[in-house]
Amino acid sequence: MSNILVIGGTGKTGRKVVNRLIKAGHKVRIGSRSASPAFDWEQPETWSESLLGMDIVYITFQPDLAVPGALEAIEELIRKAKQSSVRKVVLLSGKGEREAELCEQVVIHSGLDYTIVRASWFNQNFSESFFLEPILEGSVALPQADVKVPYVDTDDIADVAVAALLNEKHNGQIYQLTGPRQLTFKEVIQEISEATGRDIAFTPIALSAYTQVMKQQGVPSDFIWLIEYLFTEVLGNPDNAEITHDIEKVLGRKPKDFSEYVKETVAKGVWHPQFV
Repeated sequence: MSNILVIGGTGKTGRKVVNRLIKAGHKVRIGSRSASPAFDWEQPETWSESLLGMDIVYITFQPDLAVPGALEAIEELIRKAKQSSVRKVVLLSGKGEREAELCEQVVIHSGLDYTIVRASWFNQNFSESFFLEPILEGSVALPQADVKVPYVDTDDIADVAVAALLNEKHNGQIYQLTGPRQLTFKEVIQEISEATGRDIAFTPIALSAYTQVMKQQGVPSDFIWLIEYLFTEVLGNPDNAEITHDIEKVLGRKPKDFSEYVKETVAKGVWHPQFV
């Protein structure tokens, strides 16, 4: 049994990784600001204590590996991990994010065993993130309306991450995770609308207008920068529409389809306005 630090252990993938590892009998330390010892990306002095005694680390960076400062943070974390005798890291990265790939290179050339998990956009962005509020309001306006995305489920990401953490055969591998089919934003909203029995409108909008609305709503400038980056550099890259088969390769089964995710989420009542 290994001692495993899950950085972002309360997040979309991290909490699922934690649950799977605990069920498998491993000693798990959650890396978060509310944990003890606390782990805070903005306070590097907290990192060494969280790393102490850990064999393996699962790394998720908030808010995204593409943001300014992420590269320096990953460099410092890897340096401290080596000082703490960590032997392996699994890094959650973004598919098609060139800046994130710079962070990947730090891990790849660290001398530690590693696995890189590059994920497409999450299904759960529509139920646990910034797309949820407009869905609840019944009106969704987004840029890049015609871009097709092979959304991937966080259950599948967690299963791949756990396999990578626990099995040496995944050492040195870069896995690119997608769902089994591509969907536009309009198709996504239509599926959710039909499954919930609600009338949820979708309106294409220019990126400049979208970011202007965020500014008017007082959204922090660094988050607006990230949204602009994701909608241009990531969604604007046609290579990111590619469907891969790495989930099947690692897990021996097909990835969860978006419709299955929708069915599960509807059953939880998340997309009904009274939920909030």
